[in-house]
Amino acid sequence: MSKEFRLQDPGEGIHEAEIVDVYIKPGDQVRDGDILLEVETDKAVVEVPSPFTGTIDEVRVSKGEVAEVGDVLFTYTSEEAEAGKPDTTKEEEEGEREEAKAQTSHRTAAPIPAAPSTRRLARELGVALEEVSPSGPHGRVTDEDVRAAAVGKPGKEEKKAEAKAPAPEKKPAAGGSEQRGKVETVPLRGLRRKVAEHVSEAWRSVPHVNHQSLVDITELEALRQRHKQEAEAAGAHLTTTVFAIKAVVAALKRFPRFNASLDESGETIVLKHYYHIGVAVDTEQGLLVPVVHNADHKNLIELAVELSALAERARAGKLGLEELRGSSFSITNPGMLGGTAFTPLINTPNVAILGLAQATLQPVVRGTLEKYTIEPRLMLPLCLAFDHRVNDGADASRFIAAITEALSDPEELLLKG
Repeated sequence: MSKEFRLQDPGEGIHEAEIVDVYIKPGDQVRDGDILLEVETDKAVVEVPSPFTGTIDEVRVSKGEVAEVGDVLFTYTSEEAEAGKPDTTKEEEEGEREEAKAQTSHRTAAPIPAAPSTRRLARELGVALEEVSPSGPHGRVTDEDVRAAAVGKPGKEEKKAEAKAPAPEKKPAAGGSEQRGKVETVPLRGLRRKVAEHVSEAWRSVPHVNHQSLVDITELEALRQRHKQEAEAAGAHLTTTVFAIKAVVAALKRFPRFNASLDESGETIVLKHYYHIGVAVDTEQGLLVPVVHNADHKNLIELAVELSALAERARAGKLGLEELRGSSFSITNPGMLGGTAFTPLINTPNVAILGLAQATLQPVVRGTLEKYTIEPRLMLPLCLAFDHRVNDGADASRFIAAITEALSDPEELLLKG
């Protein structure tokens, strides 16, 4: 008898996943543990192994589709069923438990598909998601649905009725915003959509303040060059970011309110006594922020090795979910791509992020007005973005001063950091 394989709930409030690849087709023989599909969820690509040995009967999804938790991905007949024997797979046992639970509660506990930012908007506007008519794909509630419910605008059914009515004559938009040539539309899906949701929520909910500074890393660069081959022998790149992690950890120990988060009520600051540093990585799919856990317990070479491995797995789409979770502070370094300064966006629930721009040789004046020298020095622009609800400008000044002090004297950093 053919059985259904459904998309399981991965937890963490995730309700859907994009199908990255499908490795099966009807009639394929598979064995327990074979990789059948790849799905992308919560900024990670996850392989879906087979929990059975048997034959694929029907495949109901294709590459690029978005599936909701509970959707049937494919059907199959197990080896036991083909032989006329009763069989029970792990998936079936779980399905039976979920079905029993659903029947007991008459399915009233099923989660409403909606992005975290949409759920927050609903809370802010006092709208119950259960009462909103969804207009998104697969019954997903969108921000527009929530706003419409909040002000009594036409819901989904009314929109359908309006769509049947004759469309009014289009007039040129003010400012020449009409399309004037060939265009192409690209679905906002997968990682790009998750990034869009995350940064929108961060920008909407956090009062950002930016503090910029310059640090002389001439000595640091000399030290980096001296130990570069040692790191390469260990299979890693000794980058400026590695030193920045060390400097940030040292500063966080002195100023713990930057190693914190604000609880959802906005009434409690959670100070973290661990140092898990998220580092932004540019990939073809979008921006990922893998986490170097317990960075305070690792030396420069160990940090370089781990960071190189994380970046490689991020670009290959092979990061595990745990490698993307739990950061207490974040660093982003687009300096290698150019740019003299920028303002990074806080990676919530962190309350701060340090940005590194491009280091350049600059003339630096030393001495007094009466007696001075001008020297070429390698200067690195820093930008600290912080949550003004948790820290003030004076706090940021002291915190970034501690970072610049550590980076400008790397020998001292290595001795005390």
